[in-house]
Amino acid sequence: MSKQEKAPQKANDHHERRIKNAFKRKGWSEVKANDSWAIFKIMSEFVEGFEAMQRIRPCVSIFGSARTAPEAPEYKLAEEIAFLLTGHGYGVITGGGPGIMEAANKGAQRGGGTSVGLNIELPFEQEPNPYIDKEKSLNFDYFFVRKVMFIKYSQGFIVLPGGFGTMDELFEALTLIQTQKIARFPIILVGRKYWQGLLDWIKSTMEDKYHYVNPVDMDLFSVVDNAEEAVAAIDGFYSKYMLKPNF
Repeated sequence: MSKQEKAPQKANDHHERRIKNAFKRKGWSEVKANDSWAIFKIMSEFVEGFEAMQRIRPCVSIFGSARTAPEAPEYKLAEEIAFLLTGHGYGVITGGGPGIMEAANKGAQRGGGTSVGLNIELPFEQEPNPYIDKEKSLNFDYFFVRKVMFIKYSQGFIVLPGGFGTMDELFEALTLIQTQKIARFPIILVGRKYWQGLLDWIKSTMEDKYHYVNPVDMDLFSVVDNAEEAVAAIDGFYSKYMLKPNF
């Protein structure tokens, strides 16, 4: 059985164990102990993250699929975007894994800029890539702690084609800006061909048919096709707004 064939089976086994454990009868003392230790673990991840990230200079987060192959055009595009960003004084933050994340860290290192990796421990798929600055490679157990680090220490999001994780990160940022929980910052979608179907659905169904979003919400992001446009969009935003961290 190949590695790709083993991955779904491994994930299914993991889900089955989690479900069985959730329905397992536990005493109050066990529940209390488990929850208490979880709180300390969560606190430690926040403290470690804040201490490491507060020393970095302004950075842009780059998102996209972990499954993007090095020979894919999107991989080369992510690397070029990161390289250009370092030339404009920005560091780069990624999820620390392979694919688009690896490409972006590689481009940041090639440009001599800050290269940060916020890795998440998963039962499959993710290992830290080799292009992250040694002192800026962080590991997280909790997705929500990791998301706080992305939002708090990023001056912009550049989003390349990706799957569920990429969508999660994109819509988390859009929701926080829409609800004014954080200051607005640029969100750039790269690749019109990839994103157009989703954008058409948001416009025709969410906005026009059901009125679940407002027309102004469509202005919270922009769409570009190449590295130069992506970096220009970041620079263009901060020519109008003062550069500042969120929260």
